[in-house]
Amino acid sequence: MSNIELPRAVEAYFAFAELPSTHEGRRFTINFTYLEGGRVDRLQWWWQVNAGEERGGEVVRVARRQEAIDRFKRHIEGWLANSRRRLTGGDPFPVLETAAPASVAEPAYPAAVSAYTRMTAGR
Repeated sequence: MSNIELPRAVEAYFAFAELPSTHEGRRFTINFTYLEGGRVDRLQWWWQVNAGEERGGEVVRVARRQEAIDRFKRHIEGWLANSRRRLTGGDPFPVLETAAPASVAEPAYPAAVSAYTRMTAGR
């Protein structure tokens, strides 16, 4: 089961903003808004194009923006997996839910070890 079950790609829910340019370059943000327990929350990803890269023009900005989107998507996927959550719904915002628990796994130790432990427990 996927941690993202939305009618559109997760990046379709991203909102983008840009801060004013400075002598150091331009800073941008990507916002991902979602609902959790009926409340609105968000994740935010910052990235920048430094002054040297700005001289490359729109081509460089577009490439850096796509890199930032890809990294943010990986971050969201990792966050969902690590927190055992998933995104569902999608109108107007995705809903963050606790993922269904995985089935109970068999013990990692063999049955012989368990039998030996029971036999020697009374010593």
